[in-house]
Amino acid sequence: MVLVTGAAGHLGCALVRELVAQEEKVKVLVLPQEDLTGLRGIPLDVVNGNVLDLDSIRSAMRDAEVVYHCAGIVSIMPGRDDLMRRVNVEGTANVARAARECGVRRMVYVSSIHALARPREGNPIDERIRIDPLNPAGEYDRSKAEASLAVLAEVGRGLDAVIVCPTGIIGPFDFRGISPMARQIRSWARPGGHLIIDGHFDFVDVRDVARGMILAGRRGEKGQLYILAGERVSVEELFRLVKESALTKGSPLQVPRGAAKLVAALATLHSILWGRKVQLTNYALETLESNSFISYARARSELGYQPRALRTTVQDTVVWLRDNPEPTSQAIAAFESARGRSSARKSLAMTAADVVLAWLTHAGTALAEFALAGLRPRRDEAPSR
Repeated sequence: MVLVTGAAGHLGCALVRELVAQEEKVKVLVLPQEDLTGLRGIPLDVVNGNVLDLDSIRSAMRDAEVVYHCAGIVSIMPGRDDLMRRVNVEGTANVARAARECGVRRMVYVSSIHALARPREGNPIDERIRIDPLNPAGEYDRSKAEASLAVLAEVGRGLDAVIVCPTGIIGPFDFRGISPMARQIRSWARPGGHLIIDGHFDFVDVRDVARGMILAGRRGEKGQLYILAGERVSVEELFRLVKESALTKGSPLQVPRGAAKLVAALATLHSILWGRKVQLTNYALETLESNSFISYARARSELGYQPRALRTTVQDTVVWLRDNPEPTSQAIAAFESARGRSSARKSLAMTAADVVLAWLTHAGTALAEFALAGLRPRRDEAPSR
């Protein structure tokens, strides 16, 4: 018997499917009232509980030989997020402690590439890069780093565990459909041109991460960390892959970096003041500008991990999103409520804030464009030497 936490999420749904396909008996730990649409029709045992409740974790681990810990909160929002910190750090520490106390044969923890320090461009990112709990990039990065160290601390006390660090996860089975990448791909798949920003990142298929986790559970070395990467791509290249897969027309309009930084700053401020999630934040922009040359050589050589081509992933993702409706605001509110977040956020004042943000964003973009244009030499001017 294997236990999966966070089974209703994007990665959890893909992992459960892969485990069942490999004829494993699966038990899932899910929150009470959590939407289990993505698990419908799959033969498994469902246990209600919470990673913040140690007793419920111990009860769920009864008869489990392997535990796959996927439960966590991903956020590109700025500032401290107490719920994310509790779930990602305290929840992971609870799962690792319970796994050791219950005599689980192996635990596989899903960390993140963002748990590692961000070396400068030119230095490939691999498992030699240290886990960085003081990472200045963002609260999410620090929470995943602290959680990884908590797992390793339990390894020091006798737990058999391995850690996997995926890059940017995309792919089918995102039944919630609320992740920034799912929303972005849906938007790009529609006809018409779109604003994009310059940058690169490494994206990996959710199904390959699921298989990599299973391989780590079976072949990984105790206490080791394995990077599960996919393919490095520019934002424009990813945009064109989506358009090609969706068979829709439209050209990308690249926003100048200065304008993008201004818009990100305004959106970040909006998020802080009004508690709303936004697509473009300082954190997201810095991630696209940071070093994304990531190696999965260790996972390939020690686990037999081999991700599929990004083109295939994008094609499958576009088809899946097309066949599955976009979540309604009510569904999103129910999801946030199940997680313990307030869902009563939509108000007249919030609508006014959205209007102000849109005006500031357009004004900021125009102002930045004007400033950049003023810095470019005119056709009748000789450029300075």
